[in-house]
Amino acid sequence: MKRLFLMAVALISATGFINSQTQTAAVDSSKFAPYWWHSKDMYDHLPDIKNEIVFLGNSITDGAEWFELLDNKKCINRGISADITEGILLRLDAITKLQPKKLFIMIGVNDLSRNMTPAEVAANYRKILDRVRTESPRTKIYIQSVLPVNPATGMAKNHTNKTPEIMELNSMLKSMAEELGHTYVDLFTLMADSENHLPRSYSIDGLHLSYKAYKVWADAIKPYVK
Repeated sequence: MKRLFLMAVALISATGFINSQTQTAAVDSSKFAPYWWHSKDMYDHLPDIKNEIVFLGNSITDGAEWFELLDNKKCINRGISADITEGILLRLDAITKLQPKKLFIMIGVNDLSRNMTPAEVAANYRKILDRVRTESPRTKIYIQSVLPVNPATGMAKNHTNKTPEIMELNSMLKSMAEELGHTYVDLFTLMADSENHLPRSYSIDGLHLSYKAYKVWADAIKPYVK
């Protein structure tokens, strides 16, 4: 009986390994840089500190020290530079297995820079939300708007020329949050100037943020981080 049990366990383990390898093999690795893979590997193995407040996104999330900005050691950063909605879906298991208390998501600008439409990005976003709700149903989700950009810098041109698409995507995300009962955090309006651009004092390249911008962001979400 014991031998049969061990054989069954071995078969299940082998099947899981094969499935994992098949899923990895199906991924177009050219979409993700070595830094993405290294970060994913790190996040897959870090310990669960319980009741985490997770910040999930791309380089804009990755660039902040959230536990210091928010004075809360439960805040953990799961941003990866250059990430896209497809990447979030690929690594979401490492988030949902934590069963975090709260999840703050900001993703989409890199998708738009690759000429995905706002509707296509929103469709992937919905898949992310559906999976979190299924795999970690007690997690409170905060959908943070995609931030404004500034084309006047002449840098990050594939990103900073996407203001109309960003605004359209944000409108979709706001409606999605209302439909699904999540909290929408409108950081775009908070940070945009009169032309719906990111002020130069908030960014050197018109995309990534200075400390001043992160401070505005952190102050805006502090009421939700408790």
